[in-house]
Amino acid sequence: QVQLLESGGGLVQAGDSLRLSCAASRRAFSSYGMGWFRQAQGKEREFVAAITWNAGNTYYADSVKGRFTISRDNTKNTVYLQMNNLKPEDTAVYYCANRRTSFNTDGYGYSGNYNYWGQGTQVTVSS
Repeated sequence: QVQLLESGGGLVQAGDSLRLSCAASRRAFSSYGMGWFRQAQGKEREFVAAITWNAGNTYYADSVKGRFTISRDNTKNTVYLQMNNLKPEDTAVYYCANRRTSFNTDGYGYSGNYNYWGQGTQVTVSS
């Protein structure tokens, strides 16, 4: 069973930064793409960012481009989300997710392509 554990959330003010981490307990972590999604209260879960298995490509939602950066350290089985210039509309529970199959080159924005999810970490941005 794959487990994903997010950390790093919290309460910050608009303009502040946070770095989320997601530690994965799985074999062959370096073979799988990873993604971050978020869900604000009363809204559907939405794609935030993703990274391919080898970090060769990254993908971002338009709403976070230029502010968020996804990265990974395959030696630590960990993926990160650096969030800068946070806005109140970034307030949500953030989830990391593991791709269903290995060595994918597309489909990173679709939640159905991920089969393992963390429990989420709350990010609250006050104005």
